[in-house]
Amino acid sequence: MFDFVLSPAYDLLTALTGLTGATLAIILFTVGVRLLLLPLGLRQARAQRAKTRLAPDVAKLRKRFARDPQRFQRELGALYAREGTSMFAGLGAGLAQLPFFLVMYRLFVSATIAGQPNLLLAQSTLGVPLGEHFGAVVAHSGLFGAPSLIFLGLFVLLALVAWQSTRLIPEMPDVPMSGLFRLLPYGSVIAAGFLPLAAGIYLVISTAWTTAERSLRTV
Repeated sequence: MFDFVLSPAYDLLTALTGLTGATLAIILFTVGVRLLLLPLGLRQARAQRAKTRLAPDVAKLRKRFARDPQRFQRELGALYAREGTSMFAGLGAGLAQLPFFLVMYRLFVSATIAGQPNLLLAQSTLGVPLGEHFGAVVAHSGLFGAPSLIFLGLFVLLALVAWQSTRLIPEMPDVPMSGLFRLLPYGSVIAAGFLPLAAGIYLVISTAWTTAERSLRTV
């Protein structure tokens, strides 16, 4: 990531940290990103709702054209077009979040920013450095040491958010590998095991926000 991107983000997060503390600064940064991307998030929620509504029709098309994949793809595209959506609708919100997540990641793994020492690495949450990884704290303090328990608490929060997210995914027994889609939200728990603590906090807030958006759109 280029310094011209990292430097402003670093300055902003450093300023917020001075005012609120490191953990709250990350939360505020994440909320700011999600507010910025709110229009895309709402579009994603509408697209997901449309896909859920069309799932039975998609299953019928898949069964009808099981031996003609090209015809199935044409009919599927036509079905989505009639409903004013597409197979790829809603992907924009997820892709738009990726640069912000990468910035957060780089801010807490880079020893220097624009040639200067990265002071954010000295910040901590409940005594655990925000640039620390789960594997490192386990190696230093053991699985049930205080630093490791902070990460385990983070994993529990991510698992709870993932569980709530799976409840919003409709049952689609006629769709191949539909059960796999219900497991995908739990990938955030696995990802957090390899991320610095700061990025894990970002992930918790961002995935909780996404789940809340979907919940509101299904009411």
